[in-house]
Amino acid sequence: MASSMRISRLLSRSFLSASTTPLFSRGGSGALGAGLSKFSTAAAIEEPIKPPVKVEHTQLLIDGKFVDAATGKTFPTLDPRTGDVISHVAEGDHEDVDRAVAAARKAFDHGPWPKMTAYERQRILLRAADLFEKHNDELAALETWDNGKPYEQSAQIEIPMLVRLFRYYAGWADKIHGLTVPADGPYHVQTLHEPIGVAGQIIPWNFPLVMFAWKVGPALACGNTIVLKTAEQTPLSALYASKLLHEAGLPPGVLNVISGFGPTAGAAIASHMDIDKLAFTGSTETGKVVLELAARSNLKPVTLELGGKSPFIVCEDADVDEAVELAHFALFFNQGQCCCAGSRTFVHERVYDEFIEKAKARALKRAVGDPFKGGIEQGPQIDSEQFQKILKYIRSGVESGATLETGGDRFGNSGFYIQPTVFSNVKDDMLIAKEEIFGPVQTILKFKDLDDVIQRANNTHYGLAAGVFTKNINTANTLTRALRVGTVWINCFDTFDAAIPFGGYKMSGQGREKGEYSLKNYLQVKAVVTSLKNPAWL
Repeated sequence: MASSMRISRLLSRSFLSASTTPLFSRGGSGALGAGLSKFSTAAAIEEPIKPPVKVEHTQLLIDGKFVDAATGKTFPTLDPRTGDVISHVAEGDHEDVDRAVAAARKAFDHGPWPKMTAYERQRILLRAADLFEKHNDELAALETWDNGKPYEQSAQIEIPMLVRLFRYYAGWADKIHGLTVPADGPYHVQTLHEPIGVAGQIIPWNFPLVMFAWKVGPALACGNTIVLKTAEQTPLSALYASKLLHEAGLPPGVLNVISGFGPTAGAAIASHMDIDKLAFTGSTETGKVVLELAARSNLKPVTLELGGKSPFIVCEDADVDEAVELAHFALFFNQGQCCCAGSRTFVHERVYDEFIEKAKARALKRAVGDPFKGGIEQGPQIDSEQFQKILKYIRSGVESGATLETGGDRFGNSGFYIQPTVFSNVKDDMLIAKEEIFGPVQTILKFKDLDDVIQRANNTHYGLAAGVFTKNINTANTLTRALRVGTVWINCFDTFDAAIPFGGYKMSGQGREKGEYSLKNYLQVKAVVTSLKNPAWL
């Protein structure tokens, strides 16, 4: 509880404060329309700050050893601030996946991990959490360097979350147990909760270490072994964290890490006949492919955490200043690269005009620049592909008739920075209101009453999360039950306590991560029935 409250305070201090010194100013006209604000590029074109960390691990981790890819191939991982190469990383392929699965299979079938006492597994996970905490700054620097997110966010929020999640799952390791079940007749019936086996896990680039914890923590606590593929954009921090897990005493073969690409290494994991369970976080389109590959191979069970187009609903009784700040955070946090971002901001017609003006002003204050610089709220997007995709959506918004209030262009002249962008007069049928942009683009829609906003909020293929801002408990209760999503935040957003389950309705995924619910993803239930002779009682 204390750790959760600390993270919440850090979120508030780092990302909900409107008093951060602006790193850009207004003036001139924007690229996409007369009268728009022109952002200063000074912060973006400064010489990039040298990250305070050395890249030590760029090979694959198989059977407890760092090794080259079987083909000897490598690929560059890039600095989003500049597009320059940070380092070259081993490019895993199907042969490397085969080697990793063989190591994981051996560690599960013959090795010590599932046969180890739950208490000893717990102690190893706790030692790993201590090492993550000790190496907080190195992990945070790698995360920011490879991903582009603000260093303060990495160091003060995400690495502490990694630590908290591992301690949470360490606590579960010796509390996984079955039931004694009454039956009709002279039988003793018990259920055993057993580890599922070798887990294949594919994690995304937007929160590399947090997603690492969401996947690896429960799988290890349950006694499974793992073959994990990192996102090709962000392989560095997971390799470092995995090294620390082995320093904590994790046996060889229990956790194997493959860096590589989706169509090769990812497909090999999804379709492998000797992987018993698959977990994937990423886009809905790729999730469909992963699910098909799993079904066509050995019908392995799959959990999916996929895309979103989450509504953030500002009701007519809202304190507009507070609502603007929270809606801003809900969308712009992590450069807008959140699957659950509040990317459809529904505002009641009575407060709509005031909200627009204040949302625009808040976006103009947003501190954009080198993520290693203190006070920065927004760094670059992850890569050129995502950068161009976001700019394409912005052009689409303008062409479809939405009002571009501010932003709308790149920030600076190098790297993958985009100006914080706000659209008003957005209609439900516009692409910017329907499709996942995954960038710093706020779309603001007007609604007239609860029935109106419920119908429109639910009119999407997605169902990951929603935010509701109101002082009325009856309004909150109505929306909580009416919205077809996996998480509803009331007067808050992006609260990710280790114990709170997370996952989606509809095309936002299958299954839940975090909390007790995630353990079910990595356990088999076995019923054991024993005949009783002359039992004293039934």
